[in-house]
Amino acid sequence: MNAPRIYLETTIPSYLVARPSRDPILGGQQEATKQWWRQEKDMGQWFVSAFVETEVGRGDPHAARERMAAIAGLPRLVLGEEVLMLVACILDAGLIPVRAEMDAAHIAIAAVHEMDLLLTWNCTHIHNVAIARHVEKICARAGYSCPVICTPFDLLPNSHHENKANP
Repeated sequence: MNAPRIYLETTIPSYLVARPSRDPILGGQQEATKQWWRQEKDMGQWFVSAFVETEVGRGDPHAARERMAAIAGLPRLVLGEEVLMLVACILDAGLIPVRAEMDAAHIAIAAVHEMDLLLTWNCTHIHNVAIARHVEKICARAGYSCPVICTPFDLLPNSHHENKANP
């Protein structure tokens, strides 16, 4: 089996280098991201896009440099007319608000470039079961296969869930 092609949405490099959160859920997501990064670095082909570069470059300059360093050297997916057309289709469906156009763009670029997975912590507009089936249908109608949208939790080996008390 070929190594999966994985599109890293902005939250992945952001969580990777962020200061640990005191919020237990966010802190757990950050830790899972770091664990996945360490353990699975060679388990697939990772990609980002200009959309990711734009987003990680925002905010505190020091944090932005750390986020940019995290994605340095990763191949960039090319923005093209097909991506823009798919973004428009997703937004026209009303599943993702226009103010969150970048979220639709992440899905579109991953679909157009035939990524196997779109890795994200954005559960508002991207990893959202309420809209996922609809987005898959929109991609299919446009002639693309929507990548599997998941989080680092979904990709970590199951061994960390095993009950260690039972050999």
